[in-house]
Amino acid sequence: MTEPSRQVRAQAIAAHGSIGKAVSAGALSSLQDLTVSEALVLGLLNQDVRTYIGVLGHGTTDIAEVLRVYEAQGLVRMLNVRHETAAAHAATALRLLSGQKAAVITSIGPGAMQAFAGSLAAASNGVGVYHIYGDETTHDEGFNMQQIPRDEQGLFLQLCRSMGGAYALYEPKSIFTALRRGAVHTGTPGGSGPFFLLAPMNVQPQVIRDCNLLELPGSWDPPATAVASAEVFAEATRLAHSSARTALKIGNGARGCGKLLVDLARRLDAVIVSGPSSLGIVPYSEPRNLSVGGSKGSLCGNAAMNDADLVIVVGARAVCQWDCSGTAWKQAEQIINLNVNPHHAGHYNRTLPVVGDAKANLAGWLQYLDAAGVTSAMGDSAWVTACTAKRREWEVFKQERYACPPLHDPVWGTAVLTQPAALRIAVAAADAIGAVKLFDAGDVQANGFQIVEDEGEGQSLSDTGASYMGFACSALLCTAILEESPYMVAFSGDGSFTMNPQILVDGVEHGVTGCIVVFDNRRMGAISGLQLAQYDAEYKTSDSVAVDYVAMANAIRGVRGIHGGTTAAEFREALASAFRYPGLSLVHVPVYCGPDELGGMGVFGDWNVGNWCERVQAEHHRIGL
Repeated sequence: MTEPSRQVRAQAIAAHGSIGKAVSAGALSSLQDLTVSEALVLGLLNQDVRTYIGVLGHGTTDIAEVLRVYEAQGLVRMLNVRHETAAAHAATALRLLSGQKAAVITSIGPGAMQAFAGSLAAASNGVGVYHIYGDETTHDEGFNMQQIPRDEQGLFLQLCRSMGGAYALYEPKSIFTALRRGAVHTGTPGGSGPFFLLAPMNVQPQVIRDCNLLELPGSWDPPATAVASAEVFAEATRLAHSSARTALKIGNGARGCGKLLVDLARRLDAVIVSGPSSLGIVPYSEPRNLSVGGSKGSLCGNAAMNDADLVIVVGARAVCQWDCSGTAWKQAEQIINLNVNPHHAGHYNRTLPVVGDAKANLAGWLQYLDAAGVTSAMGDSAWVTACTAKRREWEVFKQERYACPPLHDPVWGTAVLTQPAALRIAVAAADAIGAVKLFDAGDVQANGFQIVEDEGEGQSLSDTGASYMGFACSALLCTAILEESPYMVAFSGDGSFTMNPQILVDGVEHGVTGCIVVFDNRRMGAISGLQLAQYDAEYKTSDSVAVDYVAMANAIRGVRGIHGGTTAAEFREALASAFRYPGLSLVHVPVYCGPDELGGMGVFGDWNVGNWCERVQAEHHRIGL
């Protein structure tokens, strides 16, 4: 396929805005001779996938040539990065933050393995992202370099199927089915995840004669589904009226439902508890909002979960830390579970499942309550009063930790800020300029989602499905992709940052504007804490190597590294300076790690891990949900 023909097609599509419009205008015939690579790029363009992120290799040279031509016409953009896992994180974060779709691209072998590892975040959070891997040749003339070295067929296809949807383009005209399946897999609410498109190297340049451009499928955007029978809402209302202590626990599937949730809580005299990924759906200032609950949840959120006799789950999976490995609902007699996925809706025993879109079903339930004359409760019940008292107790608990002065840390050899105090300062600074807060895994994440007080959706983002170290820093690449991007701040521990420091290079290359704050306690604080709590000893969760992160940042031309200091005033000034920098900045702040209880946010829930397993499992089976 010669470049002029490809260039003509790209120009026609760019001029008319889409494949369909170019064909309708007569600028293109619907039947074209295309390589499989070009059909793939056009098919993804038809699904509004215009961003590619990855590391090009020997297995993707033909696709890369197509991208070169189409990028020259402004139809796509390829961001070459230094690590495939970082590419997977950036594509996942992009979809979470903006809904914009992207494709991760690399070759099979180590690159695909690293991208595949990063796809765990998309799979765990239900995020639709394309992964395109240049696969081994179909003629099987001998081992292809970087394939899985076994005498079996389609081993990368087998591997990818374990994480999400997957399709191998062994036959050129299978491109239509592959793209249709990819569209559905990446576009189904509540059922999305990574979709792996494997393109054998010798298939990519094959020509599809008379390829029908109008056969290329578009995006999958199904309408919201809702319960058709009022009997379900009648039963849900009966259960609510027969309970004395109702709690709503919300997850990511409740996005866009904030006002509906508050309305329902007031009518049912209920309180609301968030999951770590659903902060801001209900404003923190809402009196019935008890913040986050779970194994690293708040004092008041966990108290409500423990005491509720009716639980209304909205748009959430029962992840171990979300419901304390099944032990959080100690007094629940009944569950009402709203979820588009029937497996999640039916997770618990004694459940009334309400399958379908959460927003549509919440609206349907409220309409039923309107018809039944059920209005907001007048005044607070004993249940809400008790929960409100717990929230006040939680606010006092937090303020004590924020007010804690720097504590002497033996590793740093001086007094440094506690992590809660430092996080609070950084959160307030980010909120003051309307920045999006990105939280990495570990102690920073666990303490962070207890400290955040978001008033709206999208103000914070964290990979709470896979808890992937290095996610937040990689997600900063989104500022270079989005046309109107908010300023973003990555909250990262020293361990998480060193997992994916490539953003320092990629950020400069692609024009990232944002800040990385490295909260450095010289250890894996979350794991150290677990070890001490379970076995009264730490083991191999720290090292003796001091790293000058400021020097590391400043060694890369275009990045500004700043010392965060050891006092609140010094840290605030460092953040202000970093936020003023017109590019990527990094602030390094040493933080305390030790036995002082004011040095952390505490733990108010259980978790089935380590030597707690026997007790937690026994409690789970006692409850019987």
